[in-house]
Amino acid sequence: MLEPLRQGLPPVDPTAVSGSASCALPARFEAVRGARSFTRSTLSQWGLDDRFDDVSLVVSELVTNALRHALPEETRPGEPEAAVRLHLMRWSTRLVCAVRDPSEDRPGGSFTPERHDENCDLESGRGLFLVDAYSDSWGWHPLAGRLTGKVVWALFLLPDC
Repeated sequence: MLEPLRQGLPPVDPTAVSGSASCALPARFEAVRGARSFTRSTLSQWGLDDRFDDVSLVVSELVTNALRHALPEETRPGEPEAAVRLHLMRWSTRLVCAVRDPSEDRPGGSFTPERHDENCDLESGRGLFLVDAYSDSWGWHPLAGRLTGKVVWALFLLPDC
């Protein structure tokens, strides 16, 4: 998972990850609350409680988008439920939140911060507008190999301790 993610981030050494955690989320909107709880617990373990508000907002938006736009409307009998997965990864000066979903569609359609500024009443794209505003950068990439879907990620810079 890190290789394509690193392509959109400033250079990072994958062996220098000082912490990582992930959780599977059910295909229900109540999962957003679980994602926030998981994020609070993880950030607390890493001593990053002061970053919870911004990170939690971004995690909520990314998970909500995955649940709303990336899951099939119904699963066929005998097929496992489509998975949404939240990954949190920490380096000494960076924190990445990544949400994996089964859709290969581009997140937010044609959202760009510039287009959103033209019409603030747009219903679509508000979540990604918040992700763009509260994180230091964000992006996405399709999964490769046997995995299908995509990962949408947000980067937070941490103070150099």
